[in-house]
Amino acid sequence: MNGISNGMDIFFRVAFKPVATLLQSYDTIDKEGNKVRAQGKGRHDPCVVPRAVPIVEAMAALVLADFALQNRTIKLNP
Repeated sequence: MNGISNGMDIFFRVAFKPVATLLQSYDTIDKEGNKVRAQGKGRHDPCVVPRAVPIVEAMAALVLADFALQNRTIKLNP
């Protein structure tokens, strides 16, 4: 594929934002506007790396496939 790679490995850096759920309790309001105290619940995994690697690999493959298909359509319609 022209312009994407010359056959060498493609390297890139990936960053993730921190887990968004607050485990500390905090002041907020309910549907009626009353002051309430809330706290996050649910699964809180501080290490996202084991789940992130296959997601990043799959997304990189999708992006490269998208560019390959775009490159093909450009060649079909000069």
